Amino acid sequence: MEKQSLTFVGDEAKVHKSSKYHPSVWGDYFIRNSLSHVEEQTQRMIKRVEELKVQVKSMFKGTNDILQIMNLIDSIQLLRLDYHFENEIDDALRLIFEVDDKNYELYETSLRFRLLRQHGYNVSTDTFNKFRDDNGSFISTLKRDAKGLLSLYNVSYLATHGETILDEANYFTKSQLVSLLSELEQPLETQVSLFLEVPLCRRIKSLLARIYIPIYQKDAMRDDVILELAKLDFNLLQTLHQEELKKVSIWWNDLALAKSLKFVRDRIVEAYYWVLGMYYEPQYSRARVMCTKAFGLLSIMDDIYDNYSTLEERKLLTEAIKRWNRQAVDSLPEYTKDFYLKLLKTFEEFEAVLELNEKYRVQYLKNEFKVVAIAYFEESKWGVERYVPSLEEHLRVSLISAACSLVICSMYLGMGEVATKEVFEWYSSFPKPVEACSVIGRLLNDIRSHETEQERDHVASTVECYMKEHGTDVKVACEKLREMLEKAWKDLNKERLNPTLVARPIIERILSLSISMEDVYRDTDEYTHSDKKMKDNVSLVLVEPVPI
Repeated sequence: MEKQSLTFVGDEAKVHKSSKYHPSVWGDYFIRNSLSHVEEQTQRMIKRVEELKVQVKSMFKGTNDILQIMNLIDSIQLLRLDYHFENEIDDALRLIFEVDDKNYELYETSLRFRLLRQHGYNVSTDTFNKFRDDNGSFISTLKRDAKGLLSLYNVSYLATHGETILDEANYFTKSQLVSLLSELEQPLETQVSLFLEVPLCRRIKSLLARIYIPIYQKDAMRDDVILELAKLDFNLLQTLHQEELKKVSIWWNDLALAKSLKFVRDRIVEAYYWVLGMYYEPQYSRARVMCTKAFGLLSIMDDIYDNYSTLEERKLLTEAIKRWNRQAVDSLPEYTKDFYLKLLKTFEEFEAVLELNEKYRVQYLKNEFKVVAIAYFEESKWGVERYVPSLEEHLRVSLISAACSLVICSMYLGMGEVATKEVFEWYSSFPKPVEACSVIGRLLNDIRSHETEQERDHVASTVECYMKEHGTDVKVACEKLREMLEKAWKDLNKERLNPTLVARPIIERILSLSISMEDVYRDTDEYTHSDKKMKDNVSLVLVEPVPI
């Protein structure tokens, strides 16, 4: 791999930085391979799905047993079928909310609480006081109730600020489940292992469904109608997602920027997988394609600023993006001209795709690219000057450069009627959910990427800022930032429960973006280093159909 040398005058690089080549793991796989089912088979699957949906809807009407209904909703959600039954679930939850749970055991109490909280009901944590003794500790008889402990463990990640009983429940259930793990039978052992690794409410729905279908199949209490529906529905949606990814991959190849700019990460498949974590439903097909294109362009812009250009070149690119017209291209370095013109062209294509009453949305996304470019340039100056700001000063810039607000805007860009003008005005005011999502994105990225970025002369991250400001080592700094991270998750949990100016699905998309970032940055930067866990996850969700 060829490396270019660095020549410094003061601290400014006069020749481009050394940069690694990040080729795609997938190449043209999603273009070359005929991944879709044949049309006749697809039509048979669609017909069968409709028949099964009728049977599942009858299950809601066929019982007054609240526990049975709760388990039905839980299974449907775990298997990513809930988008078919939104009205039935909403009606059932209104009944569940009215139920007095004072006689429920730990599993039933926790399940009720979780289902309601996930749907915006502000149920009180006082319901768990019945499981504490006179000293305030959880009663000892719970220690052997693995099913109940797992249910409470997953609830604990829905805590908001001040709900100390859920913080205590997290510690209690986690330690007890770990000690019980070797004694459990299937499929409970697999379920416990799965959610101890990543709790339920922080899992991407599509990946969870793909993993959970074989677990559900082994459950003696499974419903075979729901199981068959889950398999067929997953494969049908996978077919749609493959078609979208093929379309996006062709666009990416035609764009050819990953080929001409050898230093950028060729990650359009991974970008699509990331976007799929935000919304998977068929009605958002247009939105996913548009969002992935914006994501791909953002990734390239990030690499230009982060990995290759000099400070002067970054300044010129920033000014051109602020101007946003074709005449600005003349001032740019040769290697950035193609990117700049294709950025503008893609936005023109966005306007052409959107309906007349939706075209205003493109201006919001242009503004996002402008403010992110400005933030990238500000950070570049810090890097050249070897400046380590205070954490507060850093976050004023780095919450913007985390680009979560940009991704949220691109998420809403093609969503249709639900994304109203009021939604765009709301999100652009940087409300609490957008801020919390940005904190999660920034801190996850910095904690996981800390060592890598120091190797390549990167701008000081929040880790270094905290270390300098408080005189701590890396371990302490990362622990404190993780505490900030958990506070941001609690902010998001709280916002799901509060009345807002926007519909709940709009808030849920921000939560889904946060979950997607958790998935990508949980162990390492899986977006950059995409040849291991990320590759396996993409394969599960987008390549391998569920065996029928």
